[in-house]
Amino acid sequence: MRKKLQLAKYLISDYLAALLSWTCFYIFRKAYIEPLKFGYKIPISTDERFYLGLLLIPVFWLVLYYSSGYYRDVYRKSRLSELWNTILICLFGVIILFFALILDDTIQSYSNYYLSFLALFSFHFTLTYIPRLIITTHTAHKIHNRIIGFNTIIIGSNRQAVDIYLEIQNQERSSGNEIIGFVNVNDKPKYLLQNHIPHLGSIDELKQVIRRHRVEEVIIAIDPSEHDKIGRIINSLIDSNVIIKAIPSMYDILTGKVRMNTIFGTPLILVSHQLMPVWQENLKHFFDIVISMLALTVFSPLCIFLIIGIKLTSKGPVFYSHERIGRYGKPFKIYKFRSMYVGAEKNGPELSSRNDNRITRFGRFMRKHRLDEIPNFYNVIKGEMSLVGPRPERKYFLDRITEKAPHYIHLLKVRPGITSWGQVKFGYAENVEQMIKRLKYDLIYIDNMSLYVDIKIIIYTLITIFKGRGI
Repeated sequence: MRKKLQLAKYLISDYLAALLSWTCFYIFRKAYIEPLKFGYKIPISTDERFYLGLLLIPVFWLVLYYSSGYYRDVYRKSRLSELWNTILICLFGVIILFFALILDDTIQSYSNYYLSFLALFSFHFTLTYIPRLIITTHTAHKIHNRIIGFNTIIIGSNRQAVDIYLEIQNQERSSGNEIIGFVNVNDKPKYLLQNHIPHLGSIDELKQVIRRHRVEEVIIAIDPSEHDKIGRIINSLIDSNVIIKAIPSMYDILTGKVRMNTIFGTPLILVSHQLMPVWQENLKHFFDIVISMLALTVFSPLCIFLIIGIKLTSKGPVFYSHERIGRYGKPFKIYKFRSMYVGAEKNGPELSSRNDNRITRFGRFMRKHRLDEIPNFYNVIKGEMSLVGPRPERKYFLDRITEKAPHYIHLLKVRPGITSWGQVKFGYAENVEQMIKRLKYDLIYIDNMSLYVDIKIIIYTLITIFKGRGI
């Protein structure tokens, strides 16, 4: 609730700033620009264009700010970064408005265009940034004075953990970490940190601890003797939407991994979930939804053909759905056209093979061209999947994969996709070993995620579909 209120402050502030800046600019044009052209004063009166601007322009600005990721974390904002980001986004937005609305204005000379551009930018930036600065400064003051805090746990229990706890508690100005307890790595009869904060459990209970105590940040402060557990710890945190920080070693400092973001805060390495720039991530999601809606519309005649084909060639429902594991380990129902006989998995979950006799004749045709996956576009519109991303798996197979390759869990950092680099390169997997081989391509994908890579994968997927190499 507290975050929603904070978000509302920024939204209302930005909305009013857009209204006022457009009003000021409209008055400026009437009072200064137009008299230069006509040689006499122009009465300041409102018209249809003014009211249309009041209706649409604030929405344009809010969408632009959202797309840039400005509203993603409303508490952890740097005022210096906010200044720079506001300048860039305002400049970008004003350029769009200039070419869309101002370029056809009646003017005396081209210098009036420059003046109009500068006026609109000045009005909008000033009216946007000053309220933002006030809100952010007020919030920072509350954080520094420990009025606002973020539930934080420490992973570790020995000397390193005690040192980082004392350093955070003794900060001249709080960084916002409200440490509520610690989680141990190796079991011991007694923990040094137990003298300072509560013991919440072991790393085997990490996910439950995070959910139970609504943890927002995790600080990894393990001793060198416990470094063999670091992979297990990170894997446990992948599907938890928390901020992860770790104490740096001297090697990390010398190699430049430690980035200072506050003068008074404790130097920590931020283990980021951010795989793409925020604007690219939002643009990817926008294109996912638009293309999926377009695909379902364009393919509707094809869907009717497939529905008839399924009904005529085998008994049973047209659609097939079952549970898959999505981003951050959240389960969802995936939808496909049924390509197997009813009761194909009566003996339990089983991967399909190239000569699988459970697949119907019409289902084999659909799979060759991946037409059975058209209903996946509905999952994309719901926000459960993306056009491009690692293929989602059932929990049954996910558990067996992670037994042999624990790092598979890292794929849960992103939305699963209709198509993936692993599927394009490797195709369908017939057993767990093949799934693990396909895994390495998907891991490479998430380390190189970009709109450019997505477009390349989509192109190769279309080639596979047209050539009928789906199976």
